[in-house]
Amino acid sequence: MEDLADIARFLGKFFYYFVESVIFHIIPKPKKNVAGEIVLITGAGSGLGRLLALKFVRLGAIVVLWDINQENLAETCRLAKEHSSARVYGYICDCSKKQEIYKVAEQVKKEVGDVTILINNAGIVTGKRFLETTDEHVEKSFLVNFFSHIWTYRAFLPSMIANNHGHLVCISSAAGLVGMNGLADYSASKFASFGFAESIYFELRHLKKHGIKTTIVCPYFIKTGMFSGCLSKYPTILPILEPEYIASKIIKAILEDQVYLITPKIAVIALVLKQMISAKMSLALGDFLGVFNSMDTFQGRKERENSNCGNDSPITQMQQDKEYRKQ
Repeated sequence: MEDLADIARFLGKFFYYFVESVIFHIIPKPKKNVAGEIVLITGAGSGLGRLLALKFVRLGAIVVLWDINQENLAETCRLAKEHSSARVYGYICDCSKKQEIYKVAEQVKKEVGDVTILINNAGIVTGKRFLETTDEHVEKSFLVNFFSHIWTYRAFLPSMIANNHGHLVCISSAAGLVGMNGLADYSASKFASFGFAESIYFELRHLKKHGIKTTIVCPYFIKTGMFSGCLSKYPTILPILEPEYIASKIIKAILEDQVYLITPKIAVIALVLKQMISAKMSLALGDFLGVFNSMDTFQGRKERENSNCGNDSPITQMQQDKEYRKQ
């Protein structure tokens, strides 16, 4: 009888949440107010990070911006202050270095306060085949794309748990759901960041910290320079995403406490099909869509535009590291 009661409870919840999801697809979900929230964005010097910063200041949030590139960071701060009277703070931080993250995090806590919305946006990509990628580049990909998430969570999650209030945002990738040719190290690091964010989401639910929300973002290639040169065989089906479009989608997902944001929709369909059809059928679909050749024309950003702590910055060389150490 107890088993039957469990099954009945499960079916009741399942049906209720199904109806709820259908309703919210028809009627817009209520959006939360983020005015006064302290939002920290890593890799905020350019690209997606900059766009998110500008959108959050318009919503009245207190914005904390991290980037390794001082010039880009200063420009984002300037633009943010132009768009709003909200408080804006910029900090130089190399997200590949654990102790630096902890040090800057303590500085943020003292000077600004407890971060309530954490957006792990910083990312790098080599864009090379695995055996052409150096060990240093592979390690750097994991340090920025994955380990920085662990370190920022350790720095800011305790205060969120203490207050049962906060929002954790992981900018992963479609390459964190499906492996991609020419992106072995990047894809592996994005799989890791997705798995980590999802695991913490479940952990917080188990702890009944329902006031702490999670949003995991998995977009296809974005036109920010990070994947400059990449092409889509069928742009109408699998488009290279416009930065403004994906930034708006992310803001909407955060305001509506959406857990998963996978875009474009064809990526969701492909992910489901991957579990249902044979490997050869999946390969045939990938060949048709041209996803296995998307990186053939990859160029990335020029060296002087790079930042090894920004969502739109390929790590073609380590020059930025050398420049940073001189500062």
